[in-house]
Amino acid sequence: MMWYDGGWGWGGWFVMTVFMVLFWAVLIVGLIALVRYLAGTRHHQQADLPPPSGEGRSQDRRAEDLLAERFARGEIDDDEYKRRLGLLREHR
Repeated sequence: MMWYDGGWGWGGWFVMTVFMVLFWAVLIVGLIALVRYLAGTRHHQQADLPPPSGEGRSQDRRAEDLLAERFARGEIDDDEYKRRLGLLREHR
């Protein structure tokens, strides 16, 4: 048969095997990264939910805590944090 003699040969099988392993490795790593990304997004959304009504803390304090959390996560910069904190305290 021409395929065995002048085609891929043993080296071709080795290369094909390496590419197949790489393909599955990339696919699995991609799926894990996607799941971690989606789980992280859901986690951040839950952190921004309002507190339960029986928590006993004022709304102003909770708003300041959420603002501080966003600043700590890097979602807002220093100027934005100070501006919003000033607005919160101004409207008490």
